[in-house]
Parts: sequence; C-alpha cells; structure tokens
Amino acid sequence: MKKRFISMLLAGTMVLSLAACGGNGGGTGSGGGSGDGDAADMGTSDDENTLTVAAWDPNFNIPALEAAAEDYKENVNKDFVLDIKEQSGSQDIETAITTAASSGKYETLPDMVLFQDHWIQKFVADYPDAWQDVDDIDINWDDFYAEKIDYSTIDGVHYGVPVDGGTVIMAYRVDLLDQAGYSIDDMKGITWEKFIEVGKAVKEKTGKALLCMNSDGNDLMYMMLQAEGVSQFKDGKPYITENEKLKEIVQLIVDMAKEGVLLLPNSWSDYTDKAIQGDQVAGVMNGNWIIPTIEAVEANSGKWEITTLPTLSGEEGYASNGGSSLYITANCKKTELAKDFLAYTFGGSTVTYDGALKDGGVVSTYIPAGESEVYNEGVEFFNNTPIYAQISEMGANVQTIEQSPYHYTCREKLGAAIINIMNGGDLEEELKGAEDQLNFEMGN
Repeated sequence: MKKRFISMLLAGTMVLSLAACGGNGGGTGSGGGSGDGDAADMGTSDDENTLTVAAWDPNFNIPALEAAAEDYKENVNKDFVLDIKEQSGSQDIETAITTAASSGKYETLPDMVLFQDHWIQKFVADYPDAWQDVDDIDINWDDFYAEKIDYSTIDGVHYGVPVDGGTVIMAYRVDLLDQAGYSIDDMKGITWEKFIEVGKAVKEKTGKALLCMNSDGNDLMYMMLQAEGVSQFKDGKPYITENEKLKEIVQLIVDMAKEGVLLLPNSWSDYTDKAIQGDQVAGVMNGNWIIPTIEAVEANSGKWEITTLPTLSGEEGYASNGGSSLYITANCKKTELAKDFLAYTFGGSTVTYDGALKDGGVVSTYIPAGESEVYNEGVEFFNNTPIYAQISEMGANVQTIEQSPYHYTCREKLGAAIINIMNGGDLEEELKGAEDQLNFEMGN
C-alpha cells in the first residue's frame, strides 16, 4: 500500500500547480471556457466608447466583467460597450503578451487584460513596455486588501485594478466533524497539531481525510506559510534552508499525508471531481474560488461551514491563493476611458461587486463591498451562514509577504522536494536541492 501511495504521488511530481495560476483547472475560477477567442485577434476597437478586454472564464470572471459594464453603461456612459475577448484559459493571455512583446507588435493586444496576480510581477519585469501604469487613477487604494494591492504594485507603481481575490477558506463537513465528536467552533484558532488530532478521529469514524490538495501539496505549503506571515523569499532571494517555519510546515504536510489526514490526488480533476465532489474528504482548504466546486454536490447542502486556518501557534490563520486584476496594455489608445471605467466599477462600485458575486461567484477584495446586503445574505448550502461577509473580513486580515517573479518556479521546486521527502528523502537535503535549483534559475 505504501509503495502504491508513493508511486501515485511521483506521477504528479512534474505537474505545476494549477490552483492559483489559473491554467486549465483551478485558480480564480479559471480554466475551462468555450475558448472562442484568439490570441491573434484580440485587438482594439475604433469606436470611442468601446473597450476590449481579454478574459477566460464564462462562469466566473466574464460575468463579473459584464456586471461592471452594465453598471458603467447605466450610470456613467450610455454608449459604453465592453467587448470581451473570451479565451480558453489565462495562459492564452500570457502567451499573447509574450508574443506581442517579443515581436514589439502590441497592436495585437486588447485595451485591457485580466491577469493572474502571482504572474504579473514576472510579466512586468520581463516585458515592461507591454503595460500602462494606473498611478493617476481615481481610486483609494486603502479601500482594498493590502495583500491584494501588493501584487500589482511594482517598484512603488500601481499597474492593476483588483477584480477577484483568492482569500483562503477552511471549509468543513460539519456532519462528519460531529460524528468524530467535534464542531466547527472546535476548528477555529487551532494548531496544526490539533488539526491532525481531529483528522485522525475523523478518519477513524468516517473513513474520510480531513484535508485534500492536488498533486504535490505546494499550494498547501504556500497557504500554510503565508498564514504565518512568512514568504518563500527574503530580500529578493530564496528563503528555504534557513526558513524554520517552512521546514516545519513541509514536515507537517508529509506527516499528514502519511497519517491519512491529507489526501493528495494526482491531478486537478481528481482533486475537484473525485476528492471533493466524490465525498472522499471532510475538509477543503483553498481560495474562495473553490466554493462552486463544493456546492456542486447538492446532497451536501447545509452540511458545510467555513472558518479560518490553523497555524503553528494556534492563532487564527489568514492566507490568499489566486486572484486576478485588470491591466491596461500598451495598445490601449483610450487610456482615459479605460481608467475611468476601472475607477468607477472595480475601483469603488458595490453595484459592480454585488453583480459579480451574484452572477459569477466573484468575491471582491474591495473592503466596503463586504458590507452590502448581498454579501451579508445567508448561504443555504453553508448552513445559512453569511460566508461572503466572513470571507471579506478574513481577506482584510491576510498579511503582506514578499513577492517574487519566481513565485511559481519556487513552488514547483518545493513541490518536487515534498514528493521526494515522502518517498524517503532527507528533508534538509531535498530543501537544499530545491533552493540550489531556484538560485540557479534566478541567476544568483
């Protein structure tokens, strides 16, 4: 059984996590889409009241954009049109930026693009001429989560306007907790050691893992680390071998997997379709965009509730995984219109954010949005608790940590190290190897 467990994990070693990067599987509701857009013909419009924008999810971020367009058209400019260039995935937009920048032909780009938070620093660093900053836009940045704004602020310059956040929730099947003698209140403000204790009890009573994460667990590692207020980087360099909290967290992940408290499916689809929707687990920890996946099982309505994350110390934990913002490209000739649209809608309209939540499940990082009636409505699936108001409050508590253009490269290296440790490798040696590889790629 152990050999089979390890071999399944090894199969996913080279799979880069999709949960936060928004490829064909997770992230900010990313992935799937009809894909009728084409990176070669995103383009702009000659009409003075029309803006083009590239986005990728017809069930998530595209409805949010449509809500913003309706709000702006009704309340600001009756002639306004937002022409949404739907892409098959966020990677199509990344490819379009790379292609345009490499050729110097920015005319292939739309006026604006929706872009993943964790990728933007690398793309601004690599292709600085592909973007227009929004430093002079009429937005009060203090109205947003500090952690969210930190992604799109590069060298003190604002480049993006937030659309959705990835505030991490710890969701539990309260009926399964009850079978093990625990309640949702018992899971708030606990240590990871306590979590493992509860997880063992749940496994014994229900046969289900208390936590799941796809493939190599690097998403989980990152979220756990951020909840401690610690980054994978320090002063622009990898912070791994001397990062005692990171090492402690990696060991916890290994221990939870070996104890059966943590389930690590091989692929994103196995994570969502089999582990979560197949009722293999009693708990899910990920960005709030995972909620529709949980809600897909109608029979479990009323059985789930959410709370904050465990931490090493037992304080309530807060983290973020995923999220995206809107950016104005170098090809935009109607910059003032783009800035006005962004400022009015995603920069400060609860009407936009109410519509984005109702139509696409997009949870705002705009703090005043959390005070609206829509956010404070009870959600039947989650035992009639106002989970979106809860998430809004949690997001405001996420700590800002050092970001890097090599964010995903680091997570990939650490994910491979975690697999090797599970397969019997020495923790110190494997983490040293990951750090060495990362330093090489960073040119250190």
